[in-house]
Amino acid sequence: MKGYFLSVLSLLLLLPALSACGTYDYYDHVSDEKRDIFCAETEVYTLTVSCVRREYPFLCDGVAAQKSDLLEAVLAEKDPSAAEYEIYFLEDVQKGGDMSFRSVTGDWFYSRTAEKFPEGSLSVRIVRDGTAEEIALTSVKTENTLSPEEALKKATDSEKDYLAKMTRGGVFYGEFHVRLLRRDKTYYYVGIVNSKGDILSLLLDSETGEILARRERT
Repeated sequence: MKGYFLSVLSLLLLLPALSACGTYDYYDHVSDEKRDIFCAETEVYTLTVSCVRREYPFLCDGVAAQKSDLLEAVLAEKDPSAAEYEIYFLEDVQKGGDMSFRSVTGDWFYSRTAEKFPEGSLSVRIVRDGTAEEIALTSVKTENTLSPEEALKKATDSEKDYLAKMTRGGVFYGEFHVRLLRRDKTYYYVGIVNSKGDILSLLLDSETGEILARRERT
């Protein structure tokens, strides 16, 4: 019986090392994630709603804490005005409220907790100075877009040597930011953050996972 328990203990001690050999779950270390982006445009403004999973408080300290699911809306006027905006998500129970103007970025922002992330499309009501209109937003993702988990796997596979420097005793000491981006096309950003707050930034093709750009910042 003693020999049995010693054998079990030996296997348990080997688990971190086995994980480091290729089965390590780096997704457990994601602290900030943008899973989807929904977009719409009118003659007056553009509107984006992002599906975000983020730790709170959000710190670039190399440690991933418990995360919350959020819907974050950003409204940017084409011609700046003094208008006031509200947004309401058209679900079984409508949720929303006043949007806050951000002077630094010059846009309107609203954030709320998400019980479930939408898929494919999303409908909202925008109220501009008391006048309401319903807007349908469409996801930027296609059937070929990688999931955040797949994008992270592409990034970690390409940076094995870099990650090895952040691994001790089979345990990874760091955190990841994985964000879907929309510019001229769709990309993934993957940030690898160590305990000092140094960041290795990677830009990936959202469909192939090819690394398009790499930059280290200390």
